[in-house]
Amino acid sequence: MSEILVDNLTGKTSAGDITVTSEGGAATMQLQQGLAKAFVSFQQTGTQTVFDSLNNSSIVDQGVGETTVNLSSAMSSTRYGTAGSVIGSGTSWEGTCFVGGSNAASVNTTTSYRMATRDAYPSNSGVTRDMGQVSLMNIGDLA
Repeated sequence: MSEILVDNLTGKTSAGDITVTSEGGAATMQLQQGLAKAFVSFQQTGTQTVFDSLNNSSIVDQGVGETTVNLSSAMSSTRYGTAGSVIGSGTSWEGTCFVGGSNAASVNTTTSYRMATRDAYPSNSGVTRDMGQVSLMNIGDLA
């Protein structure tokens, strides 16, 4: 088995252009395109608290089930992808996560986005609730 120890990877043709060949060898992908550019895991219940993060400067409680996430380094556009999951903190409900929040004026910027969590349990479906743990990640290009 071989081992490569490096601190930096630089593309030969272009500094940020590093191509990775797929497992089967039939496809290639740009390394930087496949990396998550930011993530945050936090508690919404009580005082919102960040458990772990990357490229996240802060979170702002916007009310029950609503949070604004602020990024440390800007994305290159407002059209980056965000995926999330939640773990409820009640005994008879589970949650869903919506990027964009419940406020129609909430839109992504290059340095922040708003998200909302709602109860997914059938008897309370759609009720906005704070969750025990919210985990979000962003994919796209950094500025």
